[in-house]
Amino acid sequence: MMNTKRISRSVKSFVLATSVFMIAAPASAQMEIFKDYEPSDAVYEMVTVNIEAGEFETYLENLKQTWVQGNEIAKRLGHIEDYAIYANPNGAGDALDMVLMIKYSSTADLAPSKERYQEFMREWGKQREESSKKTVREVYNNIRELTGQYQLRKITLK
Repeated sequence: MMNTKRISRSVKSFVLATSVFMIAAPASAQMEIFKDYEPSDAVYEMVTVNIEAGEFETYLENLKQTWVQGNEIAKRLGHIEDYAIYANPNGAGDALDMVLMIKYSSTADLAPSKERYQEFMREWGKQREESSKKTVREVYNNIRELTGQYQLRKITLK
């Protein structure tokens, strides 16, 4: 004869263990690309920057003469869609102080292109190229550290 209490306790233990396992186990993904969500064609390139204390305005002023001017040309030529500078008001110590963001219309715009390079350099000019290199060597390398570079795509949930 079987012990019903023992079987009942075993069944309860099994149900409890199975329930705990189901709760603890990660749910299998049910999202399907292009059906449930869609990544953008646009690619956002993000560079994080840590700036030496007291040098924020110095860095910003120099960015205006180099990075911003270069991106204005690239935008006018259609090489990039947009760009932006973001500041972290809570930056302290080794926390990131600034994010430099460039938006490309598609992955193809990130690929090397001799034609786009030559078109940009005609607009940028030799004098600005030399001046920018000097700014990087003499200013940027002394007051900032690039802490990360990322390529992101916006995800739209459906």
